[in-house]
Amino acid sequence: MQFQKLASLFFVSTIFLSSSFAQEVDEKILSQDRLDIIDFSKKQNEENSSKLRKDWINPVTLSYKKDYTETYDTARSMISINQPIFKSGGIYSAIKYANVNYKYNDLDIETQRKELIKQVTTLLFNLHIIDLNIKKNEYLLKNANIDIQRKKEQVFNGFLDTSYLDNAILDANSVKNALADLYFQKKELENNFNNLASKEYKEFELPKLALTNKENFLENSLKLAKAKVDVKQKDYLASMSMSQYLPTFSVSMDYSHYHDTDENPSINDETTTNYGVSVSMPLDVRALNDVEAQRIEYLKAKLNLNNIILEEQNFYKTKLSKIDMIERKKEIAKEDYKLYDSLLKIIVEEKNAQLKTQSDVDTLANSQKIKSLEVQILELQKQIELLEIYSKII
Repeated sequence: MQFQKLASLFFVSTIFLSSSFAQEVDEKILSQDRLDIIDFSKKQNEENSSKLRKDWINPVTLSYKKDYTETYDTARSMISINQPIFKSGGIYSAIKYANVNYKYNDLDIETQRKELIKQVTTLLFNLHIIDLNIKKNEYLLKNANIDIQRKKEQVFNGFLDTSYLDNAILDANSVKNALADLYFQKKELENNFNNLASKEYKEFELPKLALTNKENFLENSLKLAKAKVDVKQKDYLASMSMSQYLPTFSVSMDYSHYHDTDENPSINDETTTNYGVSVSMPLDVRALNDVEAQRIEYLKAKLNLNNIILEEQNFYKTKLSKIDMIERKKEIAKEDYKLYDSLLKIIVEEKNAQLKTQSDVDTLANSQKIKSLEVQILELQKQIELLEIYSKII
């Protein structure tokens, strides 16, 4: 009965450990350099967007000119301004475009941030899965060694031929090779994890993610949000494209001041200021083509939004099916665990009655622990699927 109690305690403790890890995914799992790059990208987006909002404002031109002649030397400084104040809706569209462009880039940065968090957290889950698989194979190796010992006795007592012992040895070697592969895979995963993470993987607790519903997923989808903003971008770009071929109203000012005139008699006023207004409209044979091309881009963006809605819906359905499949496998593993539990009770009783050996008890106890590990592995695999969903929402 002691083996059965130990096995049950092992299973219960593993369930307790998984529930104690309940927490949200934290971006601090990323190294500080990775986080700083994300912050710099956000600040760069703010500066670029601020610059874009001011693109309709023409620069003020400052100039200084010095003329040398045989009679007089003159110096003159000038300030020139030529500023459109009405561009048939183009200024309004340009400011709106700058705002949605900022939002689009901000969503793109958030997508990159979520992708990095997903990568490093997936590696964290896989490292724990590798650890569990190593434990599982260690129990498999224990059973394989027990089987070898049992086959040896049966061969030496003439109950089996050596082919059975040979197969048992080959099975044990397969488990040993699998363990060697797992040790290499773990080291490779650790190196990849350390490229992104701020600490060693054992210093992090595993997050416990819950499934969001379909409506919430679609409402907060990063990909969908970007597609919606892209439609607005293309709409404002179409307006800006049209406005550049329509009338533009501008004001201008030229201010000049002479220095060091050497009393040049041709200069009546040392300071002059000229003001002006103008209306301009380009006559470009390519205008209709340009405007139509931009309108087509807008229509393509709207169709692309419909495609992305469909893609995100199907992505969610696929993940839901995958999670359901993992849950089914978990239930099978749990049923197997319960079966081994009932068998272990019988085998322990038979062992106490000297009808079974200690190796029989050990084999079943190891198999039960393997099933407990399989349940944990499947739960971590489920968490990876939930992480895929998490990485795609705001």
